[in-house]
Amino acid sequence: MNETKTIDVLDVKGKKAGSAELPGDLFDVNTNIPLIHQVVVAQLAAARQGTHATKTRGQVSGGGKKPWRQKGTGRARQGSTRSPQWAGGGVVFGPHPRSYAFKVPNKVVKLAMRSALSAKVADEALFVVDEFDFEAPSTKKATEILKVLGIAGRVTIVVSDGDINTMLSFRNVPKARVISASEANTYDLVDNSAVLLTKPALSWLEGVLS
Repeated sequence: MNETKTIDVLDVKGKKAGSAELPGDLFDVNTNIPLIHQVVVAQLAAARQGTHATKTRGQVSGGGKKPWRQKGTGRARQGSTRSPQWAGGGVVFGPHPRSYAFKVPNKVVKLAMRSALSAKVADEALFVVDEFDFEAPSTKKATEILKVLGIAGRVTIVVSDGDINTMLSFRNVPKARVISASEANTYDLVDNSAVLLTKPALSWLEGVLS
């Protein structure tokens, strides 16, 4: 049975402000790398625009006249200068607009997020803060908070929905990605060296993933 873990809740000065319990069935599951890979590939595929396009021989302009007569020239017979073998001709089996998205069951998505969060807890790369007290957007203050917390490298910051000042403060910090709790996804949870959650965001994730 997965054990419930306890993690320190810090304030913006890096001091302990309390603790939070992490349910074992959410934060202490075996890391399923193939499952995480499947969900991440699905996310990236769905994000592709798929607007690439090429023209077939029926769509390129010109080529209505036969280049030369059928016989007697000594050259290979040709019916149109818009054939694929001609420069400026159509493309055979070229790409056309399409959607790359494919469906992944919701229970698989949730399990992948649980695996990602459990891996962060195991690596001691999950941090929880009580709350950010941004009265106004401040990139300088956001940078100082990360430094005080000892977080370096790529970091994903998850805050509660509507915390606009925090989002505006962290969005210009190098190597930092800030998202709301409702936007949390497997890719953003694994594409970093640390995850920083606010306590309300942690509670929201627990409710969604349980």
